[in-house]
Amino acid sequence: MAFWNNWGRSAWRQFDSGDASGVVELTRRNASISLTKQGAATGNLRINLSWQMRTSDFNSRARRGSLRHPLQMFKPEPVQAQGPALVNVDLDLAVMYELKSGSKGVVQPLGEFFGNLNEPPYIKLSGDDRFGSGSGETVYVNMDHKDDIKRLLVFVYIYDGTPAFDRTHGLVTLYPSNGPRVEIALDERAPQARSCAVVLIENVKGEMVVRREVKYVYGFQAELDRLYGWGLQWGRGYKSKV
Repeated sequence: MAFWNNWGRSAWRQFDSGDASGVVELTRRNASISLTKQGAATGNLRINLSWQMRTSDFNSRARRGSLRHPLQMFKPEPVQAQGPALVNVDLDLAVMYELKSGSKGVVQPLGEFFGNLNEPPYIKLSGDDRFGSGSGETVYVNMDHKDDIKRLLVFVYIYDGTPAFDRTHGLVTLYPSNGPRVEIALDERAPQARSCAVVLIENVKGEMVVRREVKYVYGFQAELDRLYGWGLQWGRGYKSKV
């Protein structure tokens, strides 16, 4: 408890680890990386979700309009609102976990299951970003307890708003304690999807392996659960009003 009570700028700074100058992008062809082999299976693994509205939709509409009505090109462009007014979708970062003890569960904003870094499940969600701010949402994984972890499924879901994975620049970034950061872009077109399994972190005979998934589903956590055989019981949840 003392760790989180004394949380401040210095505490945030100590998690900004890893080689900031190096980036590894996980793609379909380059889909996995070993944290153990790069000496990053200790300390804290920071996982960040950031997103912003894709502006090409607005720009393409303007271009199409000018072709149909040439005089429209001389009219001033309407100013698109920035911030919350532009982002009409609430993306949430979450982690399903399975420990070696057999314990299973989820860390997510919905239901305020924020986890615990120094006790099981050794995962902590920093908070809930509802508007796509620059800092996004962040999960911390205590890799000093990697021997207690069997597998972690990092996923993103749209809690509120129209399904819009195809209209957002979603990016999940892993910041290991050593070596380059790892990026997984959510740039595939899935206009009706409401959830996406982004990356699977598994303890394979003592080696912590990160594997890109990027599998979109049209439901929520229960559908991802069935896809990966987690076996949890799910119910409808709601967030408090802001």
